[in-house]
Amino acid sequence: MGCWKQEKTNTWAFPTLILCLYGFFYMMKPSEPFLTPYLTGRDKNLTTDEVTNQIFPVWTYSYLALLFPVFLLTDYVRYKPVLLLQGISLIITWLLLLFAHGVMAMQVVEFFYGMVTATEVAYYAYIYSVVSTQHYQRVTSYCRSVTLVAATVAAVLGQLLVSLAHVSYFYLNAITLASVSLAFLCSFFLPMPQRSMFFHRKDTPEPLPGADKGVAAGGSHRPSSCQEEKSPNPAARGPTPQPQAGNARPHSHMLSVLLQLAKDLRDCYSSRKLLYWSLWWALATAGFNQVVNYVQVLWDFRAPSHSSAVYNGAVEAIATFLSSVTSFLVQYMKINWDHFGELALGIFSAIDAGCLFLMHFSTNIWACYASYLIFKACYMFLLTIATFKRFGTGHGDSVFNLWQLLRSHTRDFHDQKHLCAGLMQMPKENSEILHRAAEPG
Repeated sequence: MGCWKQEKTNTWAFPTLILCLYGFFYMMKPSEPFLTPYLTGRDKNLTTDEVTNQIFPVWTYSYLALLFPVFLLTDYVRYKPVLLLQGISLIITWLLLLFAHGVMAMQVVEFFYGMVTATEVAYYAYIYSVVSTQHYQRVTSYCRSVTLVAATVAAVLGQLLVSLAHVSYFYLNAITLASVSLAFLCSFFLPMPQRSMFFHRKDTPEPLPGADKGVAAGGSHRPSSCQEEKSPNPAARGPTPQPQAGNARPHSHMLSVLLQLAKDLRDCYSSRKLLYWSLWWALATAGFNQVVNYVQVLWDFRAPSHSSAVYNGAVEAIATFLSSVTSFLVQYMKINWDHFGELALGIFSAIDAGCLFLMHFSTNIWACYASYLIFKACYMFLLTIATFKRFGTGHGDSVFNLWQLLRSHTRDFHDQKHLCAGLMQMPKENSEILHRAAEPG
């Protein structure tokens, strides 16, 4: 019996199934599209000014403070303990949302939600440490698809419960608490990885099946990074062998890991064009996250939830569906992105800017909803192209820089009436970066 269980956990299917269940329940949060109406409604009795200026910014600052330490901790403890930490943070977040009151309590909620989002790196990185390289594409597809499905189902469910069953926002949060608790339970069944990207590398690459063909996996167990773009030499891409535990003290091993990380950063950003694209990535994603963080406040300003029907859930469901469709269609587009990638990014960034203009100047809630749908679909389309072309680094440093940028802009966006106008500056900066990236040399 024990042998069978060990064999089961060593296959790619079992950890993938458990991680997909975790991802489904983690993203199954029907209360999320209705967070602002819940906080400003009779359940919490907070003002829009308190929510915008005192509560929501805590998420940005806490995410910034936690992201890089959590990134290193995730690798050091090999992913699973961080997934457990994420589950605990989710439960604390929704317990406080349900039963705590006041501005300070909601600020604590935002801190723990910052912990939740900072630990997302463990979800997307875990699976690569427990499956062989031949399954990377399949498991990546499963893990990312299940989160999109869960987010869509959650938004539809929330909208149906609010509009048809007239369920209060309090019970939506209770359903979310039950869902994230199931996610936490699922995380206990995940096998403990034996390797990680930096601190627990394997000295030899894992061979692909079919040893008779004599083909080995190229370099490392981790997905390809910017170092592959830099050097065609497979030896340069392979992991640096780490000293054996008996021959080096722990602090020496830590130093070697940090030196390797610094080398990766230097290699990634020694390419001028890659640096430009990373700046575009950071600017665009900073704008997107600011919109997502504050768009419910804007909707509530255009159509107050206490006197108007709220369709936030339906809008989020449609936006997620459109985003997944546009991202999926990229693989079927027979376009040379080396030649037309910058043009596509410029055009769709301009469309996103137009959507922000419309959201800012329009007083019609339906125009705001439509603009948000187009904005999110275009952004996801662009992000898919950028990912496909490997314009991101894969080491978390671009995300860290992104949230430094987010923090610097947060104070400018607290007033919901000026939110969209402020965000429209970002696509303009993007176009300048794209122009410089297109210059020779």
